[in-house]
Amino acid sequence: MRVTSRLGLPGALLLAGGVLVLTGAGVAASDEDISGVVQGAGGGEAGVWVIAETGDLETTYRKIVVTGDEGRFLVPDLPEADYELWVRGYGLVDSEKHAARPGDEVTLTVTAAATPQEAARIYPSNYWYSLLEVPAASEFPGTGPDGNGIGRAMRHQAEWVDRLKDGCQLCHQMGNVATREMPVLDLDDFDSTLDAWDHRVQVGRSGPSMNAGLNRMGRERALGLFADWTDRIAAGEVPPAPPRPQGQERNLVLTMWGWGDPIAMVHDEIATDKRNPHLYANGPVYGVGGAGLVITDPVTHRSERLDMTTRVPMEQRGDSYAGTRARIPSPYWGDERSTARGYSAHNPMLDDKGRLWITQLIRPSDNPDWCKAGSDHPSARHFPIDRSQRQLSYYDVESGEFVHVDTCYMTHHLQVAEDDDDTLWLSGSTDVVGWLNTRLYDETGDEQAAQGWCPTIVDTSGDGVIGAYTEPGEPQDPAKDMRIDGFAYGIIPNPVDGSIWIARRLPVPGNIVRLELGDNPPETCIAEVYEPPFENPDVDPSQWGHGGRGIDVDRNGVLWTALGGSGHLASFDRGKCQVLNGPTATGQHCPEGWTLYATPGPQMKGVEAAGSADFHYYNWVDQFDTLGLGENVPIANGTSSDALLALLPDTGEWVTLRVPYPLGFYTRGLDGRIDDADAGWKGRGVWASYDSVTNWHNEGGKGMTSEIVRFQVRPHPLAE
Repeated sequence: MRVTSRLGLPGALLLAGGVLVLTGAGVAASDEDISGVVQGAGGGEAGVWVIAETGDLETTYRKIVVTGDEGRFLVPDLPEADYELWVRGYGLVDSEKHAARPGDEVTLTVTAAATPQEAARIYPSNYWYSLLEVPAASEFPGTGPDGNGIGRAMRHQAEWVDRLKDGCQLCHQMGNVATREMPVLDLDDFDSTLDAWDHRVQVGRSGPSMNAGLNRMGRERALGLFADWTDRIAAGEVPPAPPRPQGQERNLVLTMWGWGDPIAMVHDEIATDKRNPHLYANGPVYGVGGAGLVITDPVTHRSERLDMTTRVPMEQRGDSYAGTRARIPSPYWGDERSTARGYSAHNPMLDDKGRLWITQLIRPSDNPDWCKAGSDHPSARHFPIDRSQRQLSYYDVESGEFVHVDTCYMTHHLQVAEDDDDTLWLSGSTDVVGWLNTRLYDETGDEQAAQGWCPTIVDTSGDGVIGAYTEPGEPQDPAKDMRIDGFAYGIIPNPVDGSIWIARRLPVPGNIVRLELGDNPPETCIAEVYEPPFENPDVDPSQWGHGGRGIDVDRNGVLWTALGGSGHLASFDRGKCQVLNGPTATGQHCPEGWTLYATPGPQMKGVEAAGSADFHYYNWVDQFDTLGLGENVPIANGTSSDALLALLPDTGEWVTLRVPYPLGFYTRGLDGRIDDADAGWKGRGVWASYDSVTNWHNEGGKGMTSEIVRFQVRPHPLAE
């Protein structure tokens, strides 16, 4: 089914009274711009956001800029429409909303917040989440319900912090109004805030997974800490104030379009072929998830949604974020479910042939016989696979048709390699790394012959080849190699040496794995494993890190991974390692290869080791300067800080690219495209979307959809 819609503005954004004040001072607006100044009691307000939004186009549209040193602003390149123009800034209350059109010059008056509580209403979620009191490091390992209430599986404070991030925030932000205050519940209906929290974590189709996560942490202890957090906030406690944008952060231009479905999520987006960001210039941007396939045309300002299809008829079912049923109906939606058909669509990637590759469910999870023991498929003979919960498809952007490709291995994320076969590499399995030779697939149409997979076996015997090996959980044998497993999340081919890297996030501290195919895969596949420094006596504890999920590479072959648990963006240079294989090459053997950069933002309360309150769902390297900050700039998702966090590697300086409105910019993937290399900053941009499972948690509440956002960095805050 194809759905197009014209999405309205959030209900909270009704036009307020006010009069435009025309001024001859400042930068004159062209016919496509709105310019002016933001004035507070002390004069011009620097480093605050000016927001222009309209409902006149085919979908919700807004553009956001930051004021310069004297409070002046210029909102560039606006489509012809009637706009509501207003100001948001730290230390202020939101201004009145004024009618404006391109070509207008405007003075906007703002007022300082009267109390710290009033000012804090617009702080990012991670600032509020930092107030949650984490059990002291001395309380670990946990001793269970009859001891200190911390789950026995929690052997280290870092594991508790990891669950607060990668567990509690896997679906949505923690610290937003919906979670810290629970306004949808009438707290007077409960005996205590603890009882309200006990109820809250059981509602909706995600209730079972929320309960399971709390049980692992220690249910009663965790609920008590969340209840205490809510009570302290209700009593007036506020987090520290975030800094206003400074320096290059004030050069940011955000453009936003509504897309998706009010109930179903968008998980990831893509705008171009990662290998060549000049492809598909000015073309549509694509997203997939529970909302199916969503498409936004940034030129016509039109968004549409398509249902995914399957190879065999299948009923819609739950996914990794929500089950099929709720024991307690959602306080927002009751038992209502989205009618969108996403079929576990997870991650999209464009190749250079006009195909949008998508990891998705296309058939039941029991594998066909050619994947299993007894098959003559080379990879199945080497390592048979019985089940696959998600496979593969592509959407032909010209014909509008879906094509399904079966895979024996489970899929999750995917990347296209820079090789002669245009090899598609896929993560998602706990045991293997899979690939599809798209050149061979195109020539033959044979999905079986075109695919293969390798288990991850480390050369711990040190002889340079893989022979007999121990299985996961078995004691290490110095005469044997060692097979390792774990859910492979991120994946990236290295353009320098052709190796393939995956990120496995658990157990803490997580690891990254290098896979080299050799001359005759799968028999010649050989793996290496590297953990960020953690509980390593040779490394200062201040430099320990944990919780990697995403993984990417720069053009020099250096790997980058965001450590969402500890709050770092980390680089790994294998060329610095003194040991690559042998009995000690089990993870902690190359601390010299790692460099950890602490991400900006507050610490979790009670955590003395690295423990930022921000969550970094993924990361990406801007290899080709699509943003305007330079080549090979790594960017971490500030998933709970409403931001993208760009690191300038030559200086170690952070550039925080904040999305101030609507609050709730929970992002997963991102990419960059160059639409016109000769157009300066206007021809470049990075794309990311609102990817929360709970769109109704975002500012504006029930009825909000996802938004696709383009980030651009201009030379200065008043550049046209």
